[in-house]
Amino acid sequence: MASLVSHHLLRLCTSSYFTPPPLSSRLFGTLRPRKSGNHGVAVGFAPNLCWSSLNCRRRFGVVASTSSSPTNGSSTQDPATEERYDVIVVGGGHAGCEAALASARLGAKTLLLTLNLDRIAWQPCNPAVGGPAKSQLVHEVDALGGEIGKIADRCYLQKRVLNISKGPAVRALRAQTDKRDTPNLCIREAMVTEVLVGKNDKVEGVRTFFGVNFYAPAIVLTTGTFMSGKIWVGRASMSAGRAGESASIGLTECLQNMGFETGRLKTGTPPRVDCHSVNFSGLERQCGDEEVGWFSFDPDVHIEREQMYCYLTRTSPSTHKLIRDNLHQTPTYGGWVEAKGPRYCPSIEDKIVRFHDKESHQIFLEPEGRNVPELYVQGFSTGLPENLQLPLLRTLPGLENCSMLRPAYAVEYDFLPAYQCSRSLMTKKVEGLFFSGQINGTTGYEEAAAQGLISGINAARHSQGKSLIVLERESSYIGTLIDDLITKDLREPYRMLTSRSEHRLLLRADNADSRLTPLGWEIGLIDARRWKIYQEKQQRILEEKKRIKSVRVSGSGEFAAEVNQLSGQLVKDGASLESILKKPHIQYKLLDKHGYGNPLLSKEEKECIEVDITYEGFIVRQQSQLKQIVQQHHKLLPEDIDYYAVTTLSLEAREKLSKVRPQTIGQATRVGGVSPADISALLIWLESNRRKAQERKRLEMLTSVMAAADQSDPALATNQ
Repeated sequence: MASLVSHHLLRLCTSSYFTPPPLSSRLFGTLRPRKSGNHGVAVGFAPNLCWSSLNCRRRFGVVASTSSSPTNGSSTQDPATEERYDVIVVGGGHAGCEAALASARLGAKTLLLTLNLDRIAWQPCNPAVGGPAKSQLVHEVDALGGEIGKIADRCYLQKRVLNISKGPAVRALRAQTDKRDTPNLCIREAMVTEVLVGKNDKVEGVRTFFGVNFYAPAIVLTTGTFMSGKIWVGRASMSAGRAGESASIGLTECLQNMGFETGRLKTGTPPRVDCHSVNFSGLERQCGDEEVGWFSFDPDVHIEREQMYCYLTRTSPSTHKLIRDNLHQTPTYGGWVEAKGPRYCPSIEDKIVRFHDKESHQIFLEPEGRNVPELYVQGFSTGLPENLQLPLLRTLPGLENCSMLRPAYAVEYDFLPAYQCSRSLMTKKVEGLFFSGQINGTTGYEEAAAQGLISGINAARHSQGKSLIVLERESSYIGTLIDDLITKDLREPYRMLTSRSEHRLLLRADNADSRLTPLGWEIGLIDARRWKIYQEKQQRILEEKKRIKSVRVSGSGEFAAEVNQLSGQLVKDGASLESILKKPHIQYKLLDKHGYGNPLLSKEEKECIEVDITYEGFIVRQQSQLKQIVQQHHKLLPEDIDYYAVTTLSLEAREKLSKVRPQTIGQATRVGGVSPADISALLIWLESNRRKAQERKRLEMLTSVMAAADQSDPALATNQ
């Protein structure tokens, strides 16, 4: 997968130009344009993407400089040899690649600096893309013109739709991906030691270890886990961003001296085992879907590949005992690492401690490539010493004689709380400086890619003196992600969940293109071919909805009988196909089965039509709930409310609200870890309690009135 991204970066050099129509505001907000000098470059598909790579050594202080002459005098660079760009992207992970690609395609001369060009967009942890909420992010990135979806579609090992039995708002495509699909690239490396800041707190470039300056009016930092990174295996530690790669040292101090607040987070990765040493005969096989789903809306990348198997095993009592006996040897429980880890991706020792009543936990064995022996032991990350990891692995059924190829490790790293960024992901302190990915406190390739795309777009537009793009919360999961990051004081790694969006029925994966592709076309990331594909698809969907509304069917016959059997509801004579699709358990494929479907439509188009028609009423209700939240923003909360009794709240929300004890609904919305979906649940709970209290009061008043009447008219009471 890494190499595919590298290949795509280089392919920009031969891309042709196209000119999109001007930008309109529509559903998406924009920020006022900044005055950035004469950087107005025509929006287009730019071939100007240049590469180098970076490492960072410890340097303290902020360099105040102009573009031509840094004031600290440490650079010996000849002005004639200065390299100038429109945008510099620091970091070649998923955020950095999306940022660099977006920037270059929008006509900005872009420089990508990364620690190791052999690891461009590498997947150091889970070899997979997608999953609940994450697949929506991938679809949205693709709808805007990003790359992660295309790359995942090109190199998948297996694909499955998760939550298929649930509603469309939470269904999610997940792909196992091949981390080694084409030859890698090797290009010159350099060490960046400083960010150059000029007058009026405007960023101007970066400086390398050897005193070479690269200049640009826009810089995107996507440092991942490398900023002052340290990996831990038991009590042993070393400075590294991930295994085998050095940390970025000095950037944290530089940013602190610029006035930024920093913090420390932790994550981890499980061990890898040799597939040839695993006994699969007793394990549950996990197959991919027969009908493959796609992340990208571009049919050119929809090429089916032979799928590989994943396997399911479980922890045993021996696993749990070994972990409990050695908790003191892990960085977290041993007390020598205090950084917060991801709540929704816990280590195996966290699972054993937090869920001590569970007899076993699921562990998935996932291939890392078609031509490599490594298996990723999903759900088994640990901080135990290396000499205990192999015995621990061998407590799992099927792995009794396994060989460990790579040990698990924990990694702690610096981040900058994202409230220091605006909605465009430009920092509030330094104009032209953008943060994306794990530097903002997120975890996951998909979250990083989404932020990188927005940063890349806005870095290019900033360099060109154009207004910056902002995705509103109600427009996308990307908008929800960024809104959460910049408005909540998050102190643990943030992972996107469907429950974080109160608009999730409106923000499905299947309609991401209808929500975002027009914007991608207008800003220049969607080319004419993709735009034509999009328009034709939307026209087919519109015409099919009209047809379904107009076609009438008989209340008798095989079709009506099967509808009755599946839904438990009779079909009236002259009923429209639209009314039938609204019945429970009725899907478009039933129309196909009986000749009422449209054979010219794709599977994805049929699903979109089905969901729009089936859930029309729920969509209207969700819009009404949003208005209710706005109206009740200042509603007072009872002082004695027991949040743990509000079972419709997420566990995280119950914990945070019980600790903070907000006074109003508005205050509750700003508590870190409390999603808008939690606020909706809280409002419903309060309204239910209000009605119950009102009913009790009405009954009490009625009882009181009747008692008073009885006392005032004894004769009436006697007659009764």
